[in-house]
Amino acid sequence: MDLVVVGLGYVGLPLARSAAAAGLKVVGLDRSRRVVDGLNAGRSHVDDITDSDVRGMLERGFEATDRAGVVADAAAVVVCVPTPLTDHGAPDLGAVHAAVDDIAAHLRAGTLVVLESTTYPGTTDEVVRPRLEAGGLRVGVDFHLAFSPERIDPGNASFGLENTPKVVGGSTADCTKAARALYERFVHRVVEAKGTREAEMAKLLENTYRHVNIALVNEMSMFCREIGVDLWDAIRCASTKPFGFAPFYPGPGVGGHCIPIDPNYLSYKVRSLGIPFRFVELAQEINQRMPVHVVNRAADLLNNQGKAVRGSRVLLLGVTYKPDISDQRESPATPVAENLLARGAELVYFDPRVEDWRVDGVPVERAVDYLAAAEAADLTILLQPHREIDLDVLADRARALFDTRGGSADHPRVVKL
Repeated sequence: MDLVVVGLGYVGLPLARSAAAAGLKVVGLDRSRRVVDGLNAGRSHVDDITDSDVRGMLERGFEATDRAGVVADAAAVVVCVPTPLTDHGAPDLGAVHAAVDDIAAHLRAGTLVVLESTTYPGTTDEVVRPRLEAGGLRVGVDFHLAFSPERIDPGNASFGLENTPKVVGGSTADCTKAARALYERFVHRVVEAKGTREAEMAKLLENTYRHVNIALVNEMSMFCREIGVDLWDAIRCASTKPFGFAPFYPGPGVGGHCIPIDPNYLSYKVRSLGIPFRFVELAQEINQRMPVHVVNRAADLLNNQGKAVRGSRVLLLGVTYKPDISDQRESPATPVAENLLARGAELVYFDPRVEDWRVDGVPVERAVDYLAAAEAADLTILLQPHREIDLDVLADRARALFDTRGGSADHPRVVKL
């Protein structure tokens, strides 16, 4: 076969779909039997991939399996497994180690192995390479090894895998060429890095840039209200400058698979050198305290009505980490809810993409009609503006609306972060 994709989540499944659509013979390898059985039955578990997409993949010869032996018949193997953090904030490469060990057990001469999982610079050559070479095959001589950072943005209707430039960096020049040849079969533009470390750093640089700039506007949001400045309008005005400025927006916190996680991989590597990485650590501190800031603002809004947080009914709108998807990873809605519950609030939520939501293992009441729920709530907090939520009608119906995303028009009952 042309390609085995290891890990069939939000990165691996779109990759498999694009490769299959380009005519490659693709097999997906995942340790989850539920995922494997679902895909082989034509069911998707990823937001941006429909059941129809999966059925189209199957018609083109795609199949999913949990048997690592398929690697032995592959011309290329791409690893797309998760790289979360441990409870202590250190990189957790457990899934990478397991995937690489499976590949090493079945690696054949001539195979291309690419790591796409986000990690710290040096992982490909210092962690992956020794495990693959332990069987006697040598990188750049018997097989190729490269790193290519994933750039999947769930819910983005404009940029997908095919039209987003793909960075590739190999352990050798020939490894880079082999990786380039693979991706050029289904990606419009491939960009060569000097090596694996530069490709690994590119991913961390992209998300650290976002992380730091989001922290900047989040901190500004904390004092702009005190000095009588509408930060949202200031950002709108600054965005008219055609050079030297890119807009970032405040919010209740940062979530998802990248921004809260990836900069920690970079700061981990820097700390191992005995050097503090103050920018990332400060940005992390600011962004992590935004949920508490949101709850403090909510308490002030209730106090203005002569009400305490304890016993007040609070409606949370949108509990995913970004609009119009169902992914809840690292969603700021969870710490917001935890803080409100700790203060004695009566919580209810509405999210068209989340049918069951639990905080600390306890189910939260789900509203069916968000407008009726907003009328009944003492305070409504907009956390994610899903397209199903009509902000203009919501502003008219809610008793009080706290908009943490700045999408609402000016209205007497609307307060923005």
